[in-house]
Amino acid sequence: MLILSLETPLTHIQHPSLSAGQMTDLIYTEKELVQSLREYIQAEESKLAAVKSWANKLDALTKVSTSDPEGYLAHPVNAYKLMKRLNTEWAELETLVLQNPSDGFISNMSIHRQYFPDAEDETGAAKALMRLQDTYQLDSEAFSKGKLPGIHSNAILTVDDCFDMGKTAYNDADYYHAVLWMQQSLKQLDGGEETVVSKEDILDYLSYSVYQMGDLPRAIELTRRLVAIDPSHQRAGGNLRYFERLLFKQLNELNQDYQPASEEPIKLGTYIRPKDHLPEREAYEALCRGEGLQMNDVRRSRLFCRYQDGKRNPRLLLKPMKEEDEWDSPHIVRYLNVLSHKEIEKIKELAKPRLARATVRDPKTGVLTTANYRVSKSAWLDKEDDPVIDIVNQRIEDITGLTVDTAELLQVANYGVGGQYEPHYDFSRVMSPFDDVEAGGATVFPDFGAAIWPRKGTAVFWYNLFKSGEGDYRTRHAACPVLVGSKWVSNKWFHERGQEFRRPCGLTEVD
Repeated sequence: MLILSLETPLTHIQHPSLSAGQMTDLIYTEKELVQSLREYIQAEESKLAAVKSWANKLDALTKVSTSDPEGYLAHPVNAYKLMKRLNTEWAELETLVLQNPSDGFISNMSIHRQYFPDAEDETGAAKALMRLQDTYQLDSEAFSKGKLPGIHSNAILTVDDCFDMGKTAYNDADYYHAVLWMQQSLKQLDGGEETVVSKEDILDYLSYSVYQMGDLPRAIELTRRLVAIDPSHQRAGGNLRYFERLLFKQLNELNQDYQPASEEPIKLGTYIRPKDHLPEREAYEALCRGEGLQMNDVRRSRLFCRYQDGKRNPRLLLKPMKEEDEWDSPHIVRYLNVLSHKEIEKIKELAKPRLARATVRDPKTGVLTTANYRVSKSAWLDKEDDPVIDIVNQRIEDITGLTVDTAELLQVANYGVGGQYEPHYDFSRVMSPFDDVEAGGATVFPDFGAAIWPRKGTAVFWYNLFKSGEGDYRTRHAACPVLVGSKWVSNKWFHERGQEFRRPCGLTEVD
């Protein structure tokens, strides 16, 4: 497999249905809408100023006319002007009041609304933050204050933002994350931060989520706080009685005395995250954080760098490729300066309009479908699309010595907020990162404890198959979520067919 890095990401997440390019477009869309909103405000203010002017003028007139109606109307000019005002000028004022300066703004909104994220997009973005939180062990408070590893920004989460994060998790029966975010929402509210959501609502969600995590004493304490604020709350009284009966029953069965809830605030690590479908979850996430790496001095002594001319390939003789060993067994190498900045930008330009949610093949049905364990956008590029694709394909063939005639098309993938690809096998590909990443975004191998970090313009290559055609199961790997930034990579998968004379069989199954 060959992976080409088009950008080096910061550790970041991507929205499952929006690429980083599309997210960037939304930034400019929002800016345009803000300008449209300001124009609408200005039009409303102008209209209001005109109405105020009318009101002031008519107020002055009616004060005079009502002070002595008969004397006022005795003057023929006043009588004429009263008829004119009521017949013409009040009609003009009515027309002015009925004018709707919002038409332009509403029209602009309608045009752009078709490109707006929907509820599914918002939910996906929230889950992406939680995925980052888990992978990089970030507590909710650090997140809410914009404190990410090595980065501090003004991107903060309000009480209401934290509440909505918790509600997203709650609605998905993810009580572990619901507790973390409801607790953070409550903490910020108690700190005096202004909010729309009520304390009762936060305590309602938090107490039930804590109960679902199995912490009855704390659930009781939180529910009592809720009842104290709102004795008539629809559910709180019933929940409190149920929690107390359940706890009393458990204590009797275990012959234990009641212990009040811990006074320690709920934080990351208070509760154990439930297990999921991925057996190597902890190892995978540790490698993403740079922990548990199995690189040591002995292994490092086996790694070298060299100039590679593709076995005297004419196209590489005058300018051989710089090759670095990344791992000894299985052998993983990195090629430097595989793509120029100009080529990278062209490939991204070609891919952006074609990006679609990446799919995987359902093992039961064989049908391509989206999956939560693969969150990225991808596009497939053929040599017919642009000469640069043919040039890159030829370069890949020269470097690897494998024919691209039977390989897959060049795939371009974009990982945005929370974008990831959990541990999987691909028998077999080349990867080239387009971008550098500030934090996260590594490709990790849980089986032997390696992490390969993206570097712009380089290509990483390894064989997923032995020469016999048997799969090398050590090469199960994963793309870590990007924490900050955007990660662009290009993948090239080679098929075994067509390589018979370029990579002939060995003497054993594992050669």
